[in-house]
Amino acid sequence: MLPTSGKLLLELGAGAGRNTPRYAGFERVVLLDYSLTQLQQAQERLGRSERYVYVAADIYRLPFVPGLFDTATMIRTLHHMADAPVALRQVRRVLQPGSIFILEFANKRNLKAILRYVCRRQKWSPFTLAPVEFTTLNFDFHPKAVRQWLADSGFDIECILTVSHFRMGLLKRLLPLKLLVAMDSVLQPTGRCLQVSPSVFVRSRATASSPSPAASGFFACPECGHSLPEATPNGVSCPGCGRSWPLRDGIYDFRAEFV
Repeated sequence: MLPTSGKLLLELGAGAGRNTPRYAGFERVVLLDYSLTQLQQAQERLGRSERYVYVAADIYRLPFVPGLFDTATMIRTLHHMADAPVALRQVRRVLQPGSIFILEFANKRNLKAILRYVCRRQKWSPFTLAPVEFTTLNFDFHPKAVRQWLADSGFDIECILTVSHFRMGLLKRLLPLKLLVAMDSVLQPTGRCLQVSPSVFVRSRATASSPSPAASGFFACPECGHSLPEATPNGVSCPGCGRSWPLRDGIYDFRAEFV
């Protein structure tokens, strides 16, 4: 689903950088996560170089100029979003027209949830479009709702794959891992017409409407949106609103203003 190469990829919810080595074809990768400690672990794993940019920030207020990236991924992250549509609109804002966005989300309309609902072992319906918060800040989403949010945010869906069809402890104990992986691979293309697995991947493309590709700049103030100048060893300061954002041991921290 991912392009084989590109200039600048945004990895949303990068965590400790476990997936980052998969993006070997991209010239630069921005690892974004709200957790500073997770990014520190990613830095230890991947090292410090011009190829990797580590950013601690709130996904609802991405600190980048519009149209900066040509690719973005959000894997095992959307299920923590209390307001998923706002997060997706932010992603679209920082992508160039024609960019590819790979999204993974937790599916509330999975087969296990359907069977539990039919057997009256769970109260919430897997068929309603509203997200279900099964534990604090952990959400499952209806596939139709996610498709609508992507369309409303300015994305055209190109491909849908379903994964983790056999995410059951009993099957993992009884069947070899290679067999489960092979069986899952066979079923993944059914995502084009039916999504009943607990995890769904969507490849979408940013439409050609605004925002236009960024003319200049990289970071933008998450408070006022003003383009930020080059960073100093201490961080970056906004010429628009006067706020400052620190650079902590190689990690840009846009979560709280630096004093």
